[in-house]
Amino acid sequence: MSSPLIKNISDSTFESEVIQSDTPVLVDFWAEWCGPCKQMAPGLDRVAEELGSQIKIVKLDVDGNQATAGKFGIRGIPTLMVFKGGQPVATKVGALAFPQLKSFVESHL
Repeated sequence: MSSPLIKNISDSTFESEVIQSDTPVLVDFWAEWCGPCKQMAPGLDRVAEELGSQIKIVKLDVDGNQATAGKFGIRGIPTLMVFKGGQPVATKVGALAFPQLKSFVESHL
């Protein structure tokens, strides 16, 4: 199970949790059946523990929240997007090992 520092969000909470956030937000677009998404989960937990004071991390299940996934053109998962000031500023598609994941997040803080 993912860290309690990582929040699951939905189409209905995306606006308040991501767009209106005062801090940068890392959105993990994922699905339950996605093997690479599951492989990346421990790395996301570590990033949340190490950088959680600087960035909020949320997960959005693309199967149950197709409106948001469609709005941002999510075609492959896992897709990670960093939002600042309500705008997407960076995107990575595909699973990342912890060092690459941490570096990606740190470069957008």
